[in-house]
Amino acid sequence: MNKKYALATAGLATAIALPASVLTASPASADVERTIRCGAAEVELSVDRENGRFEVDGSIDNAVAGSKWRVALRHDGKLVTRVNRTADYEGDLDLDRIRPNTAGKDTFKFSVRNLSTGKYCSVKVVTR
Repeated sequence: MNKKYALATAGLATAIALPASVLTASPASADVERTIRCGAAEVELSVDRENGRFEVDGSIDNAVAGSKWRVALRHDGKLVTRVNRTADYEGDLDLDRIRPNTAGKDTFKFSVRNLSTGKYCSVKVVTR
């Protein structure tokens, strides 16, 4: 094998392997999702690490259309937001927030209360 061919082959292998390793999902960038049942509805909390911060999505699916809910999001025990929302015609509602990445573990808690029935549920995600 001549030296030029060997160097070209090694360079091509490195050029192919490097992007493949960059595209591989690592735990630091992976979504963490938790879903629970709350009566007939599904409550989900999704936390995605993006650019040194978190995209946090709390959602309710399959609730009664037009039902009213009080939803709250906590980050490391501190209240981020608490609002009343109405499920859309499909029985869905969403709450999206961007949160900073704090030192150590980050704990997110999404809690919901159906204002008609009083049913309360919460779901928690801890990131590392």
